[in-house]
Amino acid sequence: MSAPSDSPASPRRLRSPRWLNRLGASCLIGGQAVSALAKGKVNTNDLMAELMEAGPGSFLIVVITALAAGTVFNIQVAAELTKQGAGATVGGLLALGLAREIAPILTATLITGKVATAYAAQLGTMKVTEQIDAITMLRTDPVEYLVVPRVLAMVVMAPVQCLLFFWVGIWSGQVSSTWLYQIPPAVFWNSVRTWMNPSDLPSMLLKAVIFGLQIAVIACGWGLTTRGGPKEVGSSTTGAVVMILVTVALMDALLTKLLFT
Repeated sequence: MSAPSDSPASPRRLRSPRWLNRLGASCLIGGQAVSALAKGKVNTNDLMAELMEAGPGSFLIVVITALAAGTVFNIQVAAELTKQGAGATVGGLLALGLAREIAPILTATLITGKVATAYAAQLGTMKVTEQIDAITMLRTDPVEYLVVPRVLAMVVMAPVQCLLFFWVGIWSGQVSSTWLYQIPPAVFWNSVRTWMNPSDLPSMLLKAVIFGLQIAVIACGWGLTTRGGPKEVGSSTTGAVVMILVTVALMDALLTKLLFT
């Protein structure tokens, strides 16, 4: 019978969580995509289709949500302000709320649900069916071929969607405040002009651009790092949406601190 060994047990190797590895891979993919964009390496064949998916294909959802957002704001806020005799401030408060927070964050959420899920599912399916490997064997960079058009489309269309959300939300707020609380349109729009700063709209659009880049990079990164069979495509899509929403919320807090304080 052999004597027990006195050597200490070898330490187990700690593995980082898979989501963290995928987030790091997504950042690398995003860096490659931005570098390719800076060099002008854009797959123009797919760019128009991606612009249509990230833009006009989502306009209806953005418009409906913006109409609801502007109206709900008035139902919740304008009623109380009117009771306090401060109805003249409704337009300014709505404009500030939309420009600084509501329009960028809700637009990012809508784009995540409509466009990012498509990106993650498309690239995830291509990965598990070995189409990405075939592209690589043809000496084509999959990041330049697949990711760059999606990133560019999202960076271009996210601020367009955000601006559309802002103007539709303002318009619906004015109509509902006049209809429900008899606030004259001239009073509403004068309040908007008085309360808003010249930097509010550029800051809103900057938020939208950063969110768009974030959404595209994470969605494409999760799609390209899908492994396993077709069932993993659904898991990757869900994981991409969760990671996008969490990181966008954190980035929103940081940008709000930097841009509006």
